Amino acid sequence: MRAVVIAAALAAASCGARLLTLPAGPGAPAADAASVIAQATAACRAVNTITLEMSVHGSAGGHRLRGRLTAGLARPSSARLEAVASFGQPVFVFVATGGDASLVLPRDRRVLEHGAPADVLDAVSGVPLDAAELRTLVTGCADAPDPSDTVAFGDAWRVAPDGADNVYFRRDSSTSAGQAIWRLVATTRRSISLTAGRSTSLPARGAWRAEYAMFERNLPRTVRIVSQPPGRFDLQLDLSQVEVNVPLGAEAFRLQPTPAADPITLDELRRSGPLGEK
Repeated sequence: MRAVVIAAALAAASCGARLLTLPAGPGAPAADAASVIAQATAACRAVNTITLEMSVHGSAGGHRLRGRLTAGLARPSSARLEAVASFGQPVFVFVATGGDASLVLPRDRRVLEHGAPADVLDAVSGVPLDAAELRTLVTGCADAPDPSDTVAFGDAWRVAPDGADNVYFRRDSSTSAGQAIWRLVATTRRSISLTAGRSTSLPARGAWRAEYAMFERNLPRTVRIVSQPPGRFDLQLDLSQVEVNVPLGAEAFRLQPTPAADPITLDELRRSGPLGEK
C-alpha cells in the first residue's frame, strides 16, 4: 500500500480561506420560499447524469492532499470515481449503485467487493458520502427543502430545512445579465445515523458544511466541504469538463475484474488506504 499512500497524500496547502458568515437566529417567515427554492434549484434538479473532473486539494484524515479525480454520477444513487495518477493505472477506482459499493486498488491488486458506499468513500477519502450525496454535493443541490419552514433574514438570505441538512439561499445581484437571482450557496449537515431506514440525531455519521461558488449555467464549479467541528477534513473541489445528462450505462458503475486481486477489508483500507495510517 506504500505507493498508494504516497500518490494520494502529496503535500499541498490547506484550503484555509474563510468560510461564509451564515445567518443564524429565528429569522422571519419567508412568504417567497417556494419561488426562491424553485429558482435556486432548477438547474441542479434537471441533472440526471453528470460527468466531470475534480481537482482536489486540502486535508483529510491527517494528510495534506492534492489530486485529480474523474467522476460519473447518475440518479438515483450510482457513482464512479477514479483517482487519476500522473502516469499508469489509477490510484483507486470506486463504484457504487444503491446501497452497495466496491473499490479496487489496481497498482496493489487489492479489491473490496462489497460495502456501504458512505463507509467505503469515508475509508478511502475521509469524507462520508454515499453516491446520491456526492451527486448532490457536486451539483450544489438540495433534496427536498421545506418551503413551509423556510425563514428569511432580510432581503438577501433564506434558510430551509432539508432532512438532516439546512440549506442556505442567497440573493446574487452580480450575474452577467445584471439581474438578481437566488442561489443555493451553502449546506450544513448535522451528525446522523440510520436506524430502521430513518435518520436520527445519533452521531454515527459526522457533521459537515459545504459551500458552493463560481457558478456556470447555475451549477457550481467550486465546492468546499469541511467537517464540523473542523479538523477531520477540509477539501476544495475545483470542477471542470462538466457534462450533464450524457448517457451512462449500468456498466459504468461496475468494476472490471482485476486478475489475481487479493481482498481488502474496510479496516485495512482505513489503516493503509490512500488516506489511512501507514
